Amino acid sequence: MTGDQPLVLGLETSCDETGVGIVRGEKLLVDAIASSVDEHARFGGVVPEVASRAHLEAMVPTLERATREAGVRLADIDAVAVTSGPGLAGALMVGVAAAKSLAVALGVPLYGVNHLASHVAVDIVEHGPLPEPTVAMLVSGGHSSLLLVPDVTHDVRSLGSTIDDAAGEAFDKVARVLGLPFPGGPYIDRAAREGSRVAIDFPRGLTQGRDLERHRFDFSFSGLKTAVARWVHAREAAGEPVPVSDVAASFQEAVTDVLTRKAVLACRENGVENLQIGGGVAANSRLRALAQERCDAAGIALRVPRPGLCTDNGAMVAALGAQMLLKGRPASDLALPADSSMPVTQVQA
Repeated sequence: MTGDQPLVLGLETSCDETGVGIVRGEKLLVDAIASSVDEHARFGGVVPEVASRAHLEAMVPTLERATREAGVRLADIDAVAVTSGPGLAGALMVGVAAAKSLAVALGVPLYGVNHLASHVAVDIVEHGPLPEPTVAMLVSGGHSSLLLVPDVTHDVRSLGSTIDDAAGEAFDKVARVLGLPFPGGPYIDRAAREGSRVAIDFPRGLTQGRDLERHRFDFSFSGLKTAVARWVHAREAAGEPVPVSDVAASFQEAVTDVLTRKAVLACRENGVENLQIGGGVAANSRLRALAQERCDAAGIALRVPRPGLCTDNGAMVAALGAQMLLKGRPASDLALPADSSMPVTQVQA
């Protein structure tokens, strides 16, 4: 270890990205990724068995590339961190097995960490230490969560989450309805730039009356997805052209309106002046712009990592592992499991 700055290796295999990151303290040295997204595109979604096999094939080459680009040796590593959950069971097992092997071979501590907490921690390597507490909104293909984070290494509290489709899942399904490729997020974002955000008044789930009372910080995008599909199919049945850009822009506005409105409300009602957004959907240009606009109006400081660090990556796992080491958190047991349903409130396995 160089002074008090630990060198931590992070492995991420929760879905379709094989990520290897290396962090020294709070400085990111390398973020190497091998994606299997092209192998899933023809199926219109992630196939767990395909993802697991892709991780097996990519792990060693990605690890070698990461150490080479960072200019470090495996023998220099002070700790190994790995996503223990949540995620696809088979995919998680590949990363956990690799991390255990490395930790034993190198004689260093092993930290099995939560995928969602890692999405929060990654902002440290870009914008410095996290304010404590902070509110974090994580939006991806599998998760839409609002969290209160007094300490990302051991105290993460759930304020709300999706009760059906996650935001990223809704993007993928609407993209399919519009004939756009998988994954849908980037293509809808691109199409929306040419469309009108107010062309179609799509519903905002769980934002009115009793729904808002019972599900104050929860999300629902299933009804929105269905509304878009029905609108498009009605146009097609009438023999009318579908204005793809307008549909994309109006749908995207409905999603980002709800997300940012509830995130700001969570900050206000919990007396927190800092909001951090992470997860793959955080790369969406309209979400970033609307969040900044509403945070500025509410006097809330907004932190969003650059788009490359919003999607799944090894840097986020290494970042959380480094914080664990710096704060003296005990290492995980070598018997740690791959837990596909690991709750967000459990930061470490």
